[in-house]
Amino acid sequence: MQKPSRVKPFKILLSIVIVILILSVAFIKFDTAGAALFTDNYLRPILGNNIVGFLEKSYFNTADKIQQVTYNGGTSNQPKFNPGGGKITGTPIPINNGLSDVAGEGIWHSIPLPIFPNESVIDYTFVRPDPTRPYAYVTLAQMDMSKLKLGTVAGKSQPGGPVGNSGPGVIPEDVVKSGKLVAAFNGGFQYRDGKYGMIVGGKTYLPLENDIGTLVGYNDGTLQIVRYTGQDFGQNVAFIRQNCPILIENGQIFALNEEDKKLWGRTFNADIFTWRSGVGLTANGNLIYAVGNNLSPQTLAEALKMAGAVNAIQLDINPFWVRFNIFRPTGAGTYKSITLTKDLKDGSTSYLNGYGKDFFYVYAK
Repeated sequence: MQKPSRVKPFKILLSIVIVILILSVAFIKFDTAGAALFTDNYLRPILGNNIVGFLEKSYFNTADKIQQVTYNGGTSNQPKFNPGGGKITGTPIPINNGLSDVAGEGIWHSIPLPIFPNESVIDYTFVRPDPTRPYAYVTLAQMDMSKLKLGTVAGKSQPGGPVGNSGPGVIPEDVVKSGKLVAAFNGGFQYRDGKYGMIVGGKTYLPLENDIGTLVGYNDGTLQIVRYTGQDFGQNVAFIRQNCPILIENGQIFALNEEDKKLWGRTFNADIFTWRSGVGLTANGNLIYAVGNNLSPQTLAEALKMAGAVNAIQLDINPFWVRFNIFRPTGAGTYKSITLTKDLKDGSTSYLNGYGKDFFYVYAK
């Protein structure tokens, strides 16, 4: 009697992966941000980080390669800024990338803020840090920290939820009611993507890890970005958030360090050209937020350095998670909000009412 044939487990897995890949590609074509959320919430728990990481790398890098081949010199990827109406401010960023000139590149414009009438407190521009990818635009927002203060919030589930340390997930009520809230933007990776440390108001959501890029905020509003090696930050600390190896340290880019290659989120993420975000500090203490598509850690670092950052770290990546909102008070602790550019996910409702992931908020001193 012939024994019934058995399908090998790896063939079943391969079939599942192929079907999922086909569905994912179709999904991504119409809703890239939604696909990223679907991948993180549903595919990753089933298939694991390595398989999904490989699929992500295959998709994003294939899309990037297609753009390289089909790019015709247009500016369709140029950021479409929502604020508008701001005046030209500051010193333009020198553009020496060897690419054809694009109008407005490196020119800072102020974001009109009712709480700071006729003042330049948050400025924005864009640059292209990768001469091999002229379609890779990076939006930059520079914040004057002599007039602003940065805070951070641990999410309801990330990064500390998996170890029983859930956060509030909302901007503090006193900041909201004060009418001084001006912006908020995404934080770092989830627990499963690095277990990077976070401490807020003396509560440890995740312990700090050595040799990781670390943003420290002090009670007096000053900020510091360092490579954590066990140093004591003192008693005046308001928060600490780590994420990935340091991008820029004392003006030197470290994103190509081979020892760090597997620490940018998942095994394959150092080689993925995708949406990435990061923050840096200038020599005079201004905070710079950077976000863009078709980026590697190296080109993200290049953009931050072009903007004047002397120390910098990467924050979250992929299209659903990178966010930057501008808030304008309308009275009684309420706000109108817009995203910095039209292609960024709107996080305002989550930031004000409850969000699963950590994030940063900016308010007037």
